[in-house]
Amino acid sequence: MLERMPVFPHVIELNLQARERFGCSIYLVYDETQWALIDVGYEEELDRIIELIRDLDFPLSQCQTLVASHADVDHIQGLAKAKQILKTTVSAHPAAAALLESGDRLATFAEVSAQNIHLEMPPVQVEHRLEDGQKLQIGSLELEVWHTPGHTDGQLALRMDNLLFSGDNLFRDGCVGAIDAHHGSNIQDFIQSLQRIQASDVEWLLPSHGPVFRKDNAMIDRTIARLDQYLHMADFGTCAIDWPLMDQWDEELAEGRLPS
Repeated sequence: MLERMPVFPHVIELNLQARERFGCSIYLVYDETQWALIDVGYEEELDRIIELIRDLDFPLSQCQTLVASHADVDHIQGLAKAKQILKTTVSAHPAAAALLESGDRLATFAEVSAQNIHLEMPPVQVEHRLEDGQKLQIGSLELEVWHTPGHTDGQLALRMDNLLFSGDNLFRDGCVGAIDAHHGSNIQDFIQSLQRIQASDVEWLLPSHGPVFRKDNAMIDRTIARLDQYLHMADFGTCAIDWPLMDQWDEELAEGRLPS
């Protein structure tokens, strides 16, 4: 049996436990009788992940549910196989559940032809649709469900006391989850989700990629300011709300202004 290395009481991050990177962060939340996973990662890594859970002496029969933070292939490709092995349920936001149950390869980023990405996305039934404000019970532990859209419209964050399993909302370096209109990203929603996190009294963010970090409101301010710029930049295409250069060009055209 391996010695458990929780990052906080009742929380093990499996990449850190293994001291190597599987892919996305995978959180095992547990009490004395039940446990659950927040995200499971790629299917190709699942056998190693299950073996690690066994080595940590968590009975597979006590897995209460598998939570999808959102429906991106790097977080959830292994869900169908994990559900079959663990004989448990899947929990997700309704917008994510629709993609999981249909096995939508485009919206989950499993199929990105321009970048030669061609991955399988096995469909999986979602038993529990989690809405904002619901309470998710894992044994004696209670997690509050937050709907935090922006990166995707179906992204969840989960609060447990002073911890927030924060998905792809924010990473330790101030980066955020990829912004892509075809992916369902919305910059205005993203800003509101970050403002909600910033205004909360949570102390630690447990993101879906990279290390756990202490919430830093000054850093969140800088990230929000950057996203606000994105709203007015052609770089972000239809995710932007306007492009001020076009208004300037209209004025110059009306005036017949020559380049200077």
